[in-house]
This record gives sequence, C-alpha cells and structure tokens, in this order.
Amino acid sequence: MAKSKGIKPLVQNRRARHDYFVEETYECGMELKGTEVKSIRLGRANLQESYARVRNGEVFVDGMHISPYEQGNVFNTDPLRPKRLLLHKSEIRKLQGAVSRQGYTLIPLQLYLKDGLVKLELGVCRGKQLHDKRDAIAKHDAERDIERAMRSRSRRASEE
Repeated sequence: MAKSKGIKPLVQNRRARHDYFVEETYECGMELKGTEVKSIRLGRANLQESYARVRNGEVFVDGMHISPYEQGNVFNTDPLRPKRLLLHKSEIRKLQGAVSRQGYTLIPLQLYLKDGLVKLELGVCRGKQLHDKRDAIAKHDAERDIERAMRSRSRRASEE
C-alpha cells in the first residue's frame, strides 16, 4: 500500500491555545507501538492533560491518553505510558534551555499524519493569566461581530 502524501490532522489540543501563549513550535516523531498507531489513526487519542518533559537528554510526553485498540488484545499497552519524542540533539538542548526559564512549559498541540507517519506538534508555551484570556475572548468576539456586520452589509448591497 502506498503512503499517502500531505498532512492529515488527527487530534488537536484546543485548550492549549486558550490557556497558553505559544512561543515556538517543533515537529517531532514519536516512538509508538503498532496498536497505538492504529488507535491514533482512528482519532482515539486525547491531548487535554498532556505535557512534555526533558529527562536524561530525551523528551517524553506524559499524560497523553491513547485508547486501547479494540482488536489489539494482548498487544495493547498502558494508555497513559510515557511516549518518547524523536528530536535532534540540538533541538532537545534548545527545549531544555527554554523550559529552564521561568514560566515556560512544553505542551503537545496536535497529532497528525505526515506522509503516512504520526507526528506531534510540540509548543514551547507560557501560561496566560486570567486577564489575558479575557482579552483574547473579547478580541475574538469583536472579530466575529465585524464579520457578521460585513456579511449583512454585503447581503443588503446585493438585494438593492
């Protein structure tokens, strides 16, 4: 079977962009078992409570839940086991330096298929305060109101 080209998003962590400012993003591969890959391809993964840590020169994702594959029987693994991320050594050093700064953390933003391989988008994030969240919500509401007004204005112009 030929590998499909392009990017196909599978799972997104929408809450991450609400709770954090994303400073940088990295694309990483993951060390997965066969049944985990099949389950991810079905979209049965959850990134909500997940985060990444640098341990002994390696990056691991903790808290990412991958549901057991239904036909996997004895080959299924623990759904919450730490998964190792595949990054270059220089990227790991950059991430370690970024996390050592006050207030920064590594958050998985999305899982996607790229040329048939499962990839994870990892963000170097800084936490938002409550007033920052309110500003973002107000800005989003204002953009939506402007879009609505533009649509109604263009409808009225086409009716005349």
